[in-house]
Amino acid sequence: MPIRPDAVSREGSRPGEIDYRLARLALVTEYRAGHLSVNDVCDAHPELIRAAQQVGEPTTDLCPICEDANLVIVRYVFGPRLPAHGRCVTTAAEMERLRQRKGEFTVYAVEACPSCAFNHLRRSYPLKR
Repeated sequence: MPIRPDAVSREGSRPGEIDYRLARLALVTEYRAGHLSVNDVCDAHPELIRAAQQVGEPTTDLCPICEDANLVIVRYVFGPRLPAHGRCVTTAAEMERLRQRKGEFTVYAVEACPSCAFNHLRRSYPLKR
């Protein structure tokens, strides 16, 4: 998997945003080199896979492990007065309601493959008012 300039630079990214594509690239490279087993990289929690199947946002990105299904994005928000495990946000309206609340909230966008259970943190960013 070659690294292209557009794979690491991102116009329009938000202040405080962390992009995990390079870490993902390293993981997939290690898997393809045979240094990691499929069980090492396809270990998504059953609740994450359930969320991906039922409320996730489909992408056009093919899973880099099984190459059978497209990845799905699931977003979790962490912050004050939310459960310790965060809240899985399923709609834009719900995200907007959280944005209007007082406090500092952080969004974690996780990509998951409903077929093979590959998962990786795609990016995190503060949810600003």
